[in-house]
Amino acid sequence: MSISPPSIVWFREDLRLAGNPALSAAVAGGGPVICLYIRETGLQGARPTGGASKWWLDKSLWALAAGLTSRGGALVLRSGQASDVLAALIRETGAQSVFWNRRYSEPEKTHDADLQASLTAAGISVRSFNARLLMEPWQLKTGAGGYYRVFTPFWRALRATYVPSPHLPAPKEIRACETGSEDLDDWGLHPGAPDWSGVIGASWTPGEDGAHARLADFLDGPINGYAETRNRPDLDTSTSRLSPHLRFGEIGPAQIWRAVQAGVEAGRIDARGAEVFLSEIAWREFSHVLLNFNPELARTNYNPNFDRMPWRTDREALRAWQLGQTGYPIVDAGMRELWHTGWMHNRVRMIVASFLTKHLLLPWQAGESWFWDTLVDADPAANAASWQWTAGSCADAAPYFRVFNPITQGSKFDETGAYVRRWCPELARLPDKFLHAPFEAPEAILKSGNVELGKTYPKPIVDHPAARQRALDAYATTKKELGTA
Repeated sequence: MSISPPSIVWFREDLRLAGNPALSAAVAGGGPVICLYIRETGLQGARPTGGASKWWLDKSLWALAAGLTSRGGALVLRSGQASDVLAALIRETGAQSVFWNRRYSEPEKTHDADLQASLTAAGISVRSFNARLLMEPWQLKTGAGGYYRVFTPFWRALRATYVPSPHLPAPKEIRACETGSEDLDDWGLHPGAPDWSGVIGASWTPGEDGAHARLADFLDGPINGYAETRNRPDLDTSTSRLSPHLRFGEIGPAQIWRAVQAGVEAGRIDARGAEVFLSEIAWREFSHVLLNFNPELARTNYNPNFDRMPWRTDREALRAWQLGQTGYPIVDAGMRELWHTGWMHNRVRMIVASFLTKHLLLPWQAGESWFWDTLVDADPAANAASWQWTAGSCADAAPYFRVFNPITQGSKFDETGAYVRRWCPELARLPDKFLHAPFEAPEAILKSGNVELGKTYPKPIVDHPAARQRALDAYATTKKELGTA
């Protein structure tokens, strides 16, 4: 009886067992399966993983390894250039096929295409799949045959045409193949000297099980009020918090879509909440479309007219923003939440991004870079597209003349003040009336709240009306060029 040769499944941004077409196809082949994760080196132009994302990756790989072991498999860890690692494994094991799920960032996308061609030429079967997106970025086209540059028509087209692929359960058994592996602890993904991950660790459960638990909790009630509460950072259940699980592929968007759809059909989920929530999944999808056709999305302006924008250079202001010391409580609360938990509520992300690009007139790339390093959900598409949207330089961007007022934004969306009081505890004793603008409070109120501006809490680093006008003037200098922004 012939014995099937081993197959290699190269895990990348798909750290899950269920809903993983590459893994399912390899197991279906009947032979041993080498479940591989590569710490890639030597890929020119690849963006280094941020600090918070490294922490998450470490925990997600541990979870993946445990899931594989429970089914008889094993996670093989190797470091080096992917082509060299795969070639070595093929020699060691006699593997005749390689399976992976596609990546969509550059230079990874081009590298994978070249690698597939070279492996195929060497007689190795290579099969790739879509596990990261609802649809391929090039699949949904406008009437003119191009890609969508405006979100609303994109969402309508997606909603009208998308049908989730059939559910792929996790394999019940995975036959391992004996081969050497590196030790995950030696990769140094968990921070040390000092270990700053304490609060982050208490806030999240990385891994496939954590992703599905998070989804189940959200669908078991909070989604029904999502349309009304999604902009409320003071409510712990106002969002799904699935973004880091999606980022690392611990759950796929198709799995989420099917679960939401099933809930609506069963009458457990309100159609309005489901529609708004799925539109957020679609925004992630839209961001990947933009990235696919604009591979420099995280570095250069989507709208090249913004190359003329007179951005400022101000290291002290940038540092105050990064540390949550701007003197505007909703901004500072958001930046402190980010630093401590590796995450920030989406409404607050827009507020702090507007503050950086409009109030401080600092380039969006500075904010995108900070988020890339500090977010556990630092997605190469959504992070860049969202920053450019707020700055006004992206497709379907916010009007460049829209400058969020951090005082009114705080009062409107942090109605109870719970969010600011949690992350800016030095302001906790201030009455609601002055919580989002302590600099407007009478001295007696500040004193009774044990607040001393400039000492216990910073004075505003910019005056809102003056900063707003400065931003409008700066944008107006290139108004002709920005007419299509």
